[in-house]
Amino acid sequence: MTDSKAASALDISDRAARRIAELMAQPEHQGLTLRLAVNGGGCSGFAYGFSFDNQANADDVVIEKGGVRLLVDEISLDYLRGAQLDYVNEMIGAAFTVRNPNAASSCGCGNSFSVA
Repeated sequence: MTDSKAASALDISDRAARRIAELMAQPEHQGLTLRLAVNGGGCSGFAYGFSFDNQANADDVVIEKGGVRLLVDEISLDYLRGAQLDYVNEMIGAAFTVRNPNAASSCGCGNSFSVA
C-alpha cells in the first residue's frame, strides 16, 4: 500500500536514496525491496532492522524517493514518524542511520533506542 500521508511521515535522504539504488542494482537484490522495521530488543529496548523482501505485506507502507522504494510496516511506522533515513560514510564505516525524534535515548552505536 502506498499512502502519501503515511509515507511523508518518514523521510529518505538523498544519500540514502542513492545507496538504496546502488544496492538494488546488484544482481543478488534485483526484484527485492529494502525493508526498515522496528523490532523489540537491542540494548535500549527497540532496534532498527534492515532486510530485503520480495513482496509487500498488506500492512506495509511503501515510501518512495528518487525512484527507490522502502517498505515499512504500519507498527514500525508509528515509531518512525518524523524520522529520517540517512546513509553515512565515515572513517569508521558506512551504514544507514535513522535520525528519530521519537527516540528518548539511544545506544552508542545508534542501532537501538528507547521511547518515553
